[in-house]
Amino acid sequence: MQLTLDLDSEVPIYQQIRDRIVEGIARGQACEGDPLPSTRQLAADFGINFHTVNKAYDLLRQQGVIRINRKSGAVVRRDTTTGPPEAGFVDDWEERVRVLLAEATVQGMDRQEVLRRCEALLTTFGEST
Repeated sequence: MQLTLDLDSEVPIYQQIRDRIVEGIARGQACEGDPLPSTRQLAADFGINFHTVNKAYDLLRQQGVIRINRKSGAVVRRDTTTGPPEAGFVDDWEERVRVLLAEATVQGMDRQEVLRRCEALLTTFGEST
């Protein structure tokens, strides 16, 4: 999985790492059981502190996306074939989407534009509606 970060972005680096890994899994670039680079390796690749990568991995672990084992390191736990979401995921997800939709509405995007863009984005993950 190829990760691209914007070190000048206002989005924290750990959040960018988390987001790019989730997107990569959604695109099928990593599957359940696939290893992720070590925190030290990923930090060295980007020239960032390994604690930043560790924070991203810990967030992914808390969200049930990866598992971390002292021997095998970080491994993908969930992918698009893993099954239904875990308990509580949908409620949390809806809350995040609610805020994004409110932002789009405040910025003047109409319903059709929001739906069109959502559908276009879903196709990048192999989904169609």
